[in-house]
Amino acid sequence: MTEPAYDFDLFVIGGGSGGVRAARIASMAGAKVAVAEEYRMGGTCVIRGCIPKKFMVYASTYGKSIEKSAGYGWSVGEVSYDHAKFMAGMNAEVDRLSAIYDRNLKSAGAEIFNDRAELVGAHTLRLVKSGKTVTAAKILIATGGRPWQPSAQELPGVEHTITSNEVFHMETLPKRMLIVGGGYIAVEFAHVFAGLGVEVTLVYRGDTVLRGFDEDVRVAVHEGLKESGVCVITGTVLERIEKREDGLCANMTNGHAVIADVVLMAVGREANTAGLGLEAAGVKLGQRGEVIVDEWSRTSAANIWAVGDVTDRVNLTPVAIREGHAFADTEFGGKPWCFDHADIPTAVFTQPEVGTVGISESEARKAHGAIDIYKTKFRPMKNMLNGDQTRTFMKLVVRQSDSRVLGVHIVGEDAAEMIQMAGIAVKMGATKDDFDRTCALHPSAAEEIVTMRTKWVPEVA
Repeated sequence: MTEPAYDFDLFVIGGGSGGVRAARIASMAGAKVAVAEEYRMGGTCVIRGCIPKKFMVYASTYGKSIEKSAGYGWSVGEVSYDHAKFMAGMNAEVDRLSAIYDRNLKSAGAEIFNDRAELVGAHTLRLVKSGKTVTAAKILIATGGRPWQPSAQELPGVEHTITSNEVFHMETLPKRMLIVGGGYIAVEFAHVFAGLGVEVTLVYRGDTVLRGFDEDVRVAVHEGLKESGVCVITGTVLERIEKREDGLCANMTNGHAVIADVVLMAVGREANTAGLGLEAAGVKLGQRGEVIVDEWSRTSAANIWAVGDVTDRVNLTPVAIREGHAFADTEFGGKPWCFDHADIPTAVFTQPEVGTVGISESEARKAHGAIDIYKTKFRPMKNMLNGDQTRTFMKLVVRQSDSRVLGVHIVGEDAAEMIQMAGIAVKMGATKDDFDRTCALHPSAAEEIVTMRTKWVPEVA
């Protein structure tokens, strides 16, 4: 397949989930492939995202589970948490997974460059550390995203803060932590550190966290933060941060200040495109630095594609994998297809967690007009003996015209596991009648998804 004019059929910049999947599929189809990764193989998800975060979520729930076990007859002695021991175990697993990514690429026949690759032309790349220049017939940009930080001019003292990258390298737990932001990263870490015994304050410029999610989900998560002991301050932003003997003093625009040992900025992410030389290759970027692509992941340059968070479409690991697979099948496997970004199941690992698929109630009303809402809130059977007052919330958004289920939203224990299965039904176009015909599995929390029969009617003021 290799054209004599180029060193490689495909050169992938970025060794994360999307880039690695594309490289493996293309290699197995017979292409000569290279992958350049400047940090560690595995990308954000494996190294500083989904995987280590989920381990931290697990770690933070054990203390509460031990306390609640008394309701089921268990008597437990003195309980303590060793953060250093946990971090060592977590990092060992991250190392193992990163090595698997590396090994799988090599097994597929791809060549790996542990280097930063930058474009100097449409077909030419320079490897920064080695100074080597290579050429490729086709190039895939899969460099992902990175935490966004305000400048020192925008937020004096920002240099004293950390981001979601550094949070995975904290050797000791702080006593007091301030988290800035209201997105999924902010609320997940607020629960994590509160569960580990840290005094957590969350500052968010809006009124309710998780902007973009269904309103009922947002309210449930917002209330859940406060129930978990997180001090939630809304309607304000940081004005400046001062380093003092007693800690970091975060001054807010509402006139108040919070003293913390660690300030975590979780105020958004941006496409990792700076300095890649994309302009030299004729690749157009959006206003936030994201690579502009069509439904086939093609960029404005004829021989360059992009997948994953760097395109800022749907920033989820499984989406990047599917986009990378579709690209490789289309360009090297003789099986053209593009990924459909509709009805993607999503989870937020708060405590309790969020699982959602499809569209929110407000989106449904705008797009479809007449809709029916079914929702329920109940205390799970598991909590009846342990004293936990946490309730599970479920909601179905249904189009009146044909009874199609447009959205399923769950806040509760194991919501992510439930929404993966519900996602199949929503993707297939299941109707509320299909849900109703499905026999409930009893006793389970999930059975409520198929037993909701009463339409919700909003209260009239």
